[in-house]
Amino acid sequence: MKLKVAPHISSLVPYPPGKPIEELEREYGISGSIKLASNENAWGPSPKAVEAVRNALPGLHRYPDGSCHYLRERLAATLDVRPAELVFGNGSNEIIGLLIAAFLQPGGEVVTSQPTFLMYQKLVQVQGGSTRVVPLTESMHHDLEEILAAVSAGTRLIFLDNPNNPTGTVIDRDDFAAFMAQLPEDVIVVLDEAYVDFTDPGKRIDVMAYIRGGRPLAALRTFSKAYGLSGLRLGYGIMDAEMADYLDRVRQPFNVNSLAQVGGLAALADEEHYRMTLEKSRAGIEWLSREVAKLGCRPMETNTNFFLIDVGGDGRKLYQHMLQQGVIVRPMQAYGYPDYIRITVGRTAENRRFVAALAKSLQELGYG
Repeated sequence: MKLKVAPHISSLVPYPPGKPIEELEREYGISGSIKLASNENAWGPSPKAVEAVRNALPGLHRYPDGSCHYLRERLAATLDVRPAELVFGNGSNEIIGLLIAAFLQPGGEVVTSQPTFLMYQKLVQVQGGSTRVVPLTESMHHDLEEILAAVSAGTRLIFLDNPNNPTGTVIDRDDFAAFMAQLPEDVIVVLDEAYVDFTDPGKRIDVMAYIRGGRPLAALRTFSKAYGLSGLRLGYGIMDAEMADYLDRVRQPFNVNSLAQVGGLAALADEEHYRMTLEKSRAGIEWLSREVAKLGCRPMETNTNFFLIDVGGDGRKLYQHMLQQGVIVRPMQAYGYPDYIRITVGRTAENRRFVAALAKSLQELGYG
């Protein structure tokens, strides 16, 4: 078969999906594994969201509401924004793609950091654009000065995940204000706030102040993390109504399925489950950080439900060693941190099992 494919498509490397736990267990001959590698919510979705999804199943023969009307109204009230300032997507991933489709012409340019969320660069390449990549600072923060220096006449968007994945660091609010004051006013800044729920409110950037102030800024958020609805794929963007209108012109008419809409609506109503998730995540991170430090590793400070650990040796080997014990973590070699692993906070029993497996692996590999 001879297919004529544009070079910017043929050179794309597919996003590497992880294997299901069942497949990993089959390969390694283990059972009862725990997964702390994907930044998922260890406490799962709200029981109210599960019930709402179950009750909506008989209506699957109907198309979903293309406007997300009820979810839009409820979320707008929760966030104190106008309904027209929201755009919904099949995960916040889709909002990234919509922004690129709407505002980046072929040959246009985007600036982002490294390491960061991989999909920014991939979706820019799909559109036929190019990406200028600025390394994080030695303290693993976005280098706003170098990002400013990288902006050119062809720059249309800047993608900043805040908090950053995989480092868990946040942008200082005063530094961001200085950054925005120097940035050309026609460059769109996209703040990917997938983990903002876990961040101390005092450290969060007031995105609405910039949006209402007329700056082209979009904030991306998700129901996948704090709300535990990863499997339903529901995300949204907060932005000026004019910007949102352009995204609505390029999105598919039924991009958010009906189960995601009712699940998200019910999750917003369960404030108790939401608060429980945040409280237990913070407590778990604090406990894990102390225990990891006792083993001679260096845990990195975080503003999310995950954190990096400097294990003092090859993180990939440690990952393989822990996998054989049924504990799945994320090695960081592909992100440029070969001596690190990343873990997500789990439930108490999962956290204790991780620490025990880490201690065994460190000892047997001779790290530290």
